[in-house]
Amino acid sequence: MRIARPRAAKMFAAAIAIGLVATGCASERDDDDNGSGGDSDVFVFGAAGNPASLDPSLGSDGETFRVTRQAFETLLEHEPGGTELVGGLAEEWSSNDAGTEWTFSLREGVKFHDGGDLTGDVVCQNFERWYNWSGTYQNTTLSYYWQNIFGGFAENESEDTPEANYVGCEAPDELTAVITVAEPSANYPGGFSLQPFSIHSPDSLAAYAEDDPSGGGEDITFPGYSQEGGTVAGTGPFRVTEWNKGNGEVTLERFDDYWGEKAGVDQLVFRTISEESARRQELQAGDIHGYDLVAPADVQTLADDGFQVPVRGVFNIFYLGITQERQPALEELEVRQAIAHALDRQNIVDTQLPDGGVVATQFMPDTVAGYSQDVRTYDYDPELAQQLLADAGHEDLTLDFCYPTEVTRPYMPAPADIYELLRADLEAVGVTVQPKALTWNPDYTETTRDGGCDVYLLGWTGDFNDGYNFLGTWFDGYTKEWGFENDEIFDLMTEARTEPDVETREGLYATANEAIMEFLPGVPISSSPPSIAFSADVNPPTVSPLTQENFAEVSFK
Repeated sequence: MRIARPRAAKMFAAAIAIGLVATGCASERDDDDNGSGGDSDVFVFGAAGNPASLDPSLGSDGETFRVTRQAFETLLEHEPGGTELVGGLAEEWSSNDAGTEWTFSLREGVKFHDGGDLTGDVVCQNFERWYNWSGTYQNTTLSYYWQNIFGGFAENESEDTPEANYVGCEAPDELTAVITVAEPSANYPGGFSLQPFSIHSPDSLAAYAEDDPSGGGEDITFPGYSQEGGTVAGTGPFRVTEWNKGNGEVTLERFDDYWGEKAGVDQLVFRTISEESARRQELQAGDIHGYDLVAPADVQTLADDGFQVPVRGVFNIFYLGITQERQPALEELEVRQAIAHALDRQNIVDTQLPDGGVVATQFMPDTVAGYSQDVRTYDYDPELAQQLLADAGHEDLTLDFCYPTEVTRPYMPAPADIYELLRADLEAVGVTVQPKALTWNPDYTETTRDGGCDVYLLGWTGDFNDGYNFLGTWFDGYTKEWGFENDEIFDLMTEARTEPDVETREGLYATANEAIMEFLPGVPISSSPPSIAFSADVNPPTVSPLTQENFAEVSFK
């Protein structure tokens, strides 16, 4: 048996949590009024978007997981402020030499919010639930992470669904769960830390089974239980009590039977405030105690006014996606090269991103092992872009350009502003741009995933520190989102995914990065360190490069 203790992340330490912290009174708030009707034990956080679901198994975006992470826990977690894996609900974990059998030794005395006990059998019930999903659950809108990490289902209902890599789960005793997969994968053990694989109580699983989703394609209706508080039950330091969609608020209460250190506040409220400027104003007015994705121009102002503005480490990538099969012109390499040379990415970094942002040369940040120094690069050169379009016979190129509204992302602080700059760059070389603005959740995420845009803005914050979590997310086979076939890239990613030796796997990632940037399926734009702000009267949580803050650490000074 080899103990599966992933190497410490080379580029991170908890010290990255240290940011700009100023002292002083950050608002006119009274000492016993913390922005929620005078209740000093209520912490209100301004979220950039609505969650899609209160069941993290159905989620695929950061705003969903920001909420669910406070109520649900996974077998493995990440160290506070870093990317190294540590025990979660499992105190210890190991694998066989082949990397196909994963054994988890569970913590003793863990209670669910509804009073149930955590056991190995309960862990297996959760994994069997996901594996046996049918009908609408097999749509990637609902099972995106299951299909990416564990493959398909017991009975696939579409030829587009991948083969299942999950084989089964057994509980040899009350506090042990053994999960078997068909092939080793770079997704393990990191995948066991992902929010979609949080462990739910047996009673809540029974309730979920009575309430199925409906619809298909881009028109999915989430199951009712996932849209209201009270039914979902995890093991986290908070429990979900209400989702008031009219007010855009999710309310969680401290779970006093939590197995670990109790939460520092009685109640936690996530209030959706889609515009960054509105979030800043509510913080300054004392109506909220913190918010994420601070505009770069506001960081120093808030710090000077006495607010705390810690800066996360860089662990994301922002890119312009290209859906090649949407139109023949995009299948031509010269056209994609022209698009890359047309974009002034340094201008985006200089005007739209916080200090520490850099122009990206490939589809992962340089903080991830497997980053290559030898990729082909595409400097800003509008004259070359025009020449490439002329050589390809596409001087009159027209593109649908999708961008999201009502959201801010860690890698994309101002989507509309960034779109306008890139649109101007493309139009300057003769491209006609047709704007397509879509609300983030669910319209934008579903439209881009289903290949509904010629070009679009998206990005990725890493889930765990392995290069496959970046490259494999996009390039381990055909997807509608990118709309291309490339056997060289796909074969490299398949080889990397199943390579058990870490050093060999990282070499394959570097080779894949070089092949990807020669083929140029999209244009990497930037990587940047997103900021988060808190009022002066708060002891904030440790900030995470993975944006995995634990709000149980929050308390009032």
